[in-house]
Amino acid sequence: MNTCPAELNFASHLAALNAPRAAKLAYIDDTRQLTYGDLAERVARMAGALRNLGLRREERILLLMQDTADWPVVFLGALHAGVVPVAVNTLLTADDYAYIVAHSRVRAVFVSGALLPVLQSALGQAPADIEHLIVSQPGANLPDGAHEFESLLAAAPLVPAARTLSDEIAFWLYSSGSTGKPKGVVHTHGNLWHTAELYAKPVLGIREGDVVFSAAKLFFAYGLGNGLT
Repeated sequence: MNTCPAELNFASHLAALNAPRAAKLAYIDDTRQLTYGDLAERVARMAGALRNLGLRREERILLLMQDTADWPVVFLGALHAGVVPVAVNTLLTADDYAYIVAHSRVRAVFVSGALLPVLQSALGQAPADIEHLIVSQPGANLPDGAHEFESLLAAAPLVPAARTLSDEIAFWLYSSGSTGKPKGVVHTHGNLWHTAELYAKPVLGIREGDVVFSAAKLFFAYGLGNGLT
């Protein structure tokens, strides 16, 4: 079995791993298809967009998005930049989001257009300094001062991956809050590597020709493994 490298940026690792299959499909959502080559390019550009917004390494962004092809771009783009995505359940209440925004001290929020109303309600009560709001697939609902995701991405440069360690904080997930307030659970770059090496390959037997559909959403740890790792 391979040993997890001490220096690991998981987004960069995925890009290198899938470079030989750049023309193959990585993601299929309701309206789009994304190849591995597209994914790698958009992830590096997403890191450039975060840099353009003034986000620095180890600072946090909120990821409140539906399971579209934009979700892995934002998540992996943050990892690529050394920024920490806080991926949250799309079925929570405005009160829950207000608490999470304040607790995690995120500087920017990435949100799907369909989830914008509940987020705006949360931001109206959260004592937090959100500097940037970026909306994926906004329709006609783009608020004043907000960025449209595709436009932000298109204007950004491709940047090299941050050099991170396998035990370095990569992302947060929040617990359901069934026993109190949701609790922020910290995960490392190495956690993602181990999901693939210790579960997907030897237990599930996932191979290159397989197509995976996950009922569990990407914001769940298990769904994140199914749909991304």
